Amino acid sequence: MISSASMAQNLQLHYDFRHTLDPAHNPMNYPAIYFEYFKSRDTLGSFFIKSESDLNGTDHNTGKFFTQVSQSFKLWKPKVYLQVQYSGGLGIAEPGSYGYYITNDFSLGPVYPFQWKGAWFSTSLTYDYNAFKKPSNDVMYSLYWGRGFWNYKFEFSGDFELYTQNKNLGDSFTSNLSGKRVSFFAEPQIWFKIHQGFSLGSKINMYYHVLTTDNIFQVYPTIAARFKFN
Repeated sequence: MISSASMAQNLQLHYDFRHTLDPAHNPMNYPAIYFEYFKSRDTLGSFFIKSESDLNGTDHNTGKFFTQVSQSFKLWKPKVYLQVQYSGGLGIAEPGSYGYYITNDFSLGPVYPFQWKGAWFSTSLTYDYNAFKKPSNDVMYSLYWGRGFWNYKFEFSGDFELYTQNKNLGDSFTSNLSGKRVSFFAEPQIWFKIHQGFSLGSKINMYYHVLTTDNIFQVYPTIAARFKFN
């Protein structure tokens, strides 16, 4: 994210055993597939796309698909970029196999990439428009980080997001609510390189007011394999 021109992409396979850890809130363990592509140039900014497919449907068919796309721009000398981002998706909830949307989210705001003690960081503060039946105008703070050790034999990376959303989403289930809800999501990752671009590791999914409106903090680690290529 700091070099004058860089490109990377990776494919990840995770096994999420959240049902084993928390059966009261999760009906099953399941595999998940991630694809990420990143390209950065100082003169333009960075482009990032991430797709996630959770195989948590019947017989481990795809039960949820999510995508995130962002592009940053810099039209001035200070190393602060303007970021435009979209995220959304869809899924099937069990039981009943009824479909649902992961509501479209459009974001705009400044992002600042920097390095510190051999690690890279990117921090942003954005305005978010969430397209619920009753649209929600919100704010999100994000931090991305990454650090390689021993010539990138070991990597520690991840991100977290702190954001607001309306409690009243314009449907019958939330029509009696008002005000904002603060949510938190994080996914720190650790990777150990086995051979060339192939690594084994784990992602720790952390949620607060994301999967449920209950005031509980949920932590679900995975075991994972990753193939990284340029």
